Amino acid sequence: MNDMNTILRTSRLILRRPRSDDVAAMHAILRDPLAMRYWSTLPHTTMAESEAWVTKTIDAINAGECDDFFVEHDGLLIGKAGLWNRNEIGFLFSPAVWGKGFAREALQAVIGHAFGERGHEEIRAEADPRNERCLRLLLRLGFRETGRAERTYHIGGEWSDSVYLSLAKPRT
Repeated sequence: MNDMNTILRTSRLILRRPRSDDVAAMHAILRDPLAMRYWSTLPHTTMAESEAWVTKTIDAINAGECDDFFVEHDGLLIGKAGLWNRNEIGFLFSPAVWGKGFAREALQAVIGHAFGERGHEEIRAEADPRNERCLRLLLRLGFRETGRAERTYHIGGEWSDSVYLSLAKPRT
């Protein structure tokens, strides 16, 4: 079980657990076709869909099924980053903040938490090979490609492939 009070801080960001009052702010991201281009679902079309997603995330954290954080900058919710499926990293940020280093900063905090407090020996990632921004970020963070697979997701009538990556805990 994960602690719902866990907060990670960086120089510019607060990574905190999701709350039910985050639905409108997350809906703005989850409905954005650019943000959701390489996500595992289509963009959300209703607030109810985003409300169910936030509730499911909170329930999964409480059940110990994921270790997710919502990311704030200057009091505004700008995205999410965390681990799901035990040790697979995932993140989603508003396109309005892309290119400002927030995703990198948030992922560094999540990775430190995963290797430190959570005791993981490895963090995995999966990305659509067309998602060049994501892949560049993961490689800059030290992830290495471990494999590829074709036609792994069928979303909105379109097949997507997958690139698999791994980051081993640094040896001291």
